[in-house]
Amino acid sequence: MAIDVEIEGHVATVTMNRPEALNAFNGEQLDLLIDAFRSVGENGTVRAVILTGAGDRAFAAGADIKAMAAMSPAEGIAFGRKGHAATAAVELLPQPVIAAVNGFAFGGGCELAIACDIRLAADRARFAQPEVSLGIPPGWGGSQRLPRLVGPGYAAEMIYTGRHVPADEALRIGLVNAVHPLDRLLPAAREIAGRIAANSPTAVQAAKRLISLAISGDQGAGLAAEIAGFGAAFSHPDRREGMQAFIEKRPASFGLGASTSSAPRSPEE
Repeated sequence: MAIDVEIEGHVATVTMNRPEALNAFNGEQLDLLIDAFRSVGENGTVRAVILTGAGDRAFAAGADIKAMAAMSPAEGIAFGRKGHAATAAVELLPQPVIAAVNGFAFGGGCELAIACDIRLAADRARFAQPEVSLGIPPGWGGSQRLPRLVGPGYAAEMIYTGRHVPADEALRIGLVNAVHPLDRLLPAAREIAGRIAANSPTAVQAAKRLISLAISGDQGAGLAAEIAGFGAAFSHPDRREGMQAFIEKRPASFGLGASTSSAPRSPEE
């Protein structure tokens, strides 16, 4: 995957560029995204950032399932931490970040979008946290950021069912700020970015820090618990079945009737 960065005036556009794979991520691609945001954050001329996906089908379809299917619990924890580093790179960037969601935003792609400050969606966009169908919980911040964004009820439904949320519903529940036709999506994002860039960068960045404090709560503890649960799921048969079924393009057949005592334990336990 290439991560393309284009800077025009005071606005940087970061594009996840792997359209043939719906802009899905593996560890190397996450490193590229982290490096791109680190570079943008250190650029004193940039006052606003747009994050989008290449092509007209996907913002980002999440993590590479074939890569995850071969991971051990320890590797799952490491991959979860890298995903957290990527979403943190977006969320903690000094400059405001606008997600221009042009298509599918599934799993880690949805988690990247909700780590942004503002989300705009194309009318064809779809959002989902489908991890439970693969035998794992969300692993890149979704369990912590999504409830704060849309409320615990909608977040629980999205995470427990893994269903696809269309753009109009995403607007209604507060997952996105606005919906536009695909050909108007980037122009709309650039308009907002330009309006941000016209203001005092010092004041805007201070305001971003204050907003983060207002909504964070004890997010660090929640994110740490998410990584542990994500990694622990890699030791469970449900993870192997869920990911193998995805790779083989068949419905998953998860075990039924298991007691809670058979649930995967945290690696620390």
